[in-house]
Amino acid sequence: MRVVAAFDSFKGSLTSREAGEAAAAGVRAAVSGAEVVVVGVADGGEGLVDALLVSGGREVVVDAVDPFGRPLRAGFGVLDDGTVVLEAARTIGLDLVGTVDTSVPLRASSYGLGLQLAAALVSGAPRVLVGLGGSATTDGGTGLLAALGARLRTRWGDVAHGNLLPDVLAIDALPDLGRVEVLTDVTSPLLGPTGAARLFGPQKGADDVHVALLEAQMERWASLLAAAAGRSVADVVSTPGAGAAGGLGAALLACGARLLPGFARVAELVGLAHALVGADLVLTGEGSFDAQSALGKGPVGVADLAREAGVPVVVLAGRVAHPLGPTGDRVDAAFGIHAGPLPLSEALDPAVAAAGLSAAAGEVARLVARSVRGR
Repeated sequence: MRVVAAFDSFKGSLTSREAGEAAAAGVRAAVSGAEVVVVGVADGGEGLVDALLVSGGREVVVDAVDPFGRPLRAGFGVLDDGTVVLEAARTIGLDLVGTVDTSVPLRASSYGLGLQLAAALVSGAPRVLVGLGGSATTDGGTGLLAALGARLRTRWGDVAHGNLLPDVLAIDALPDLGRVEVLTDVTSPLLGPTGAARLFGPQKGADDVHVALLEAQMERWASLLAAAAGRSVADVVSTPGAGAAGGLGAALLACGARLLPGFARVAELVGLAHALVGADLVLTGEGSFDAQSALGKGPVGVADLAREAGVPVVVLAGRVAHPLGPTGDRVDAAFGIHAGPLPLSEALDPAVAAAGLSAAAGEVARLVARSVRGR
């Protein structure tokens, strides 16, 4: 029996690799002689680096700053072919700001991610992947561009580390980011009801007044980016993913980077389609499997590829919401990994989550093994 374990991270609990290994241990314990292939999965958000390092590579730690400019040490991945993988959540993530209130959207800056990207580019990496999910910022990428040496003219003259979105008057030069691939977990444009300010601003502390202010600032910023890049405003605004990470997608696009759907690119890099050939079962999952999982999230992407390959797919998640909405008809089954309700702190404990995942994977594999033997 051949099983593929392709899990996204369980946020706050297990990495992609840890989840996959826990499931693999459960399968091997339940089915003698089972072959289990662990494949990393991510959608461009938190866990991207860990997921890609499952297949090999190393982590490099550099100096950076958090969304408020406080020093921190943050790691990025270097794959075996020299490709560098950055994850916005590690430097400018919402989890790093502490209390989320109305001050965050006006203060949080992408400067720290820019420092990491600058280090990656200086290293001579042939290609740099940047995952944008999970950010605290709505600065349009002004901080990141400043860290990369872009010439941003502000009303104050010099460029600071903070959120420069309200202050940039013109862009005299943009860096060339032709080696950069931007992996997004959303397809949001820069502006409008599903854009950086209106859809994601409230999650980062913006009230109605701040949302309106940020939207107006983004409109002005889009015109400046388009003029500096020699692109149309519509291109900068409407390209899917331009609104990711508070407008970082648009800024990177203007510098020549390519915006790509995160899951599809990760699946290509880890060889997921090849791993599925000849499999009898695919196990996948994440912390919470719900209606939002259909919006480009890893487990549903895994399920779609598995169904194309004719392989049954079962989701194992910390939480399975009912009803599942558009995700429900795209998997063969979905189960929670805990036998009963648990306090959130206990459910998130890595040891508890790993044990539950291992046990659930073993039960599913045992059932599928019976049908495989009966063919």
